[in-house]
Amino acid sequence: MDLNFSAEELAFRQEVRDFIDANLPAATRQHLIEGKGPTKAMVVEWQKILNKRGWAVPEWPVEWGGPGWTAAQRYIFREELQMAPAPSPLGFNVNMCGPVVIQFGTEEQKKRFLPRMANLDDWWCQGFSEPGAGSDLAGLKTKAVREGNEWVINGQKTWTTLAQHADWIFVLARTNPTAKKQEGISFILCDMKTPGITVRPIITIEGGHEVNEVFFDNVRVPAENLVGEENKGWDCAKFLLGNERFGQARVGASRERIRRLKVIAAQTMDGGEPLMADPEFRRQMTEIEVELKALEMTVMRVIAQDMKRKDGKPNPATSVLKIKGTEIQQGVSELLMKAAGPYAWVDGDPDEEGTNEWDVAPDWAYGLAGTYFNWRKQSIYGGSNEIQRNIMAKAFLGL
Repeated sequence: MDLNFSAEELAFRQEVRDFIDANLPAATRQHLIEGKGPTKAMVVEWQKILNKRGWAVPEWPVEWGGPGWTAAQRYIFREELQMAPAPSPLGFNVNMCGPVVIQFGTEEQKKRFLPRMANLDDWWCQGFSEPGAGSDLAGLKTKAVREGNEWVINGQKTWTTLAQHADWIFVLARTNPTAKKQEGISFILCDMKTPGITVRPIITIEGGHEVNEVFFDNVRVPAENLVGEENKGWDCAKFLLGNERFGQARVGASRERIRRLKVIAAQTMDGGEPLMADPEFRRQMTEIEVELKALEMTVMRVIAQDMKRKDGKPNPATSVLKIKGTEIQQGVSELLMKAAGPYAWVDGDPDEEGTNEWDVAPDWAYGLAGTYFNWRKQSIYGGSNEIQRNIMAKAFLGL
């Protein structure tokens, strides 16, 4: 199997790189270089730029706005965005709900929702996890009852990422309480402005507002917003999660952070010498680089497999990518913490008088502890790494 890129693919990489350099707003690039998450305005602005170019929805078919790229081109595009760094198209729209609507939705649903998803005219969020149903998602208790031409939804979702920005939410709800776990769930689209929906923030350990609780109190949703068949929503969920896990490899993002780490380690003094001169630090960084290269090769193998698959089903090998991709991202965050030392605990925010008594800290160190703790979630969301190992045991070993 040839895992090298062709001349045409390398030319495509340069085309993507040139476009990003020419069109990515400088303030957005600098914001991300400093290790900060993009604001909503930055994500929306950049996705509209990509959509105008025809690049906002790389995985979608051409008839719904996709560019018609090969799997290798899609990989190159993701990698270049992450290395720039630039915001990725909003995953809830582009990699999650959009593909589900394309695969399972009606023509009316596709025409209504897909163009607005691609242009980020509507910001979507994911209503899957619940207080008692996270890794065991099929144990969810939010219910939807059919009343005439409406679904009436009651229940609670949690860890709902960026729900404070969302215009719409895609919800897994139990529509048959007597069926076996996976057999009584439906996939329903819901306008966040519908009466009865309450969004309550969850403040994470570093003080950020990224996730939320969402409550449904007799929320009435048009029956036409059901995607796929009633009680067959688990098929939609499995399809969606397979797409999500592939994207969690984030090879380009890890490569960019390692590049940044090397610069920092060369400038940070430890015992009178640059941190990069410490043999143990170099060993740990080299180990992560080797793992990242192995992950990249595995991604390429999965891409090659997917180019031959015709069934449209998620590749179980995405579980491998999810596990190793998140472990590498966490490993890089640990080394950044070591490089920052006590400065990692500085948030960089001025006090009430408008000054910062911690201005002795280097700019790159601000908030690293918060990032380190926040990234503990990476091996949990999208199906915990323990669950991924179970999936692999069944798919590859027949256990």
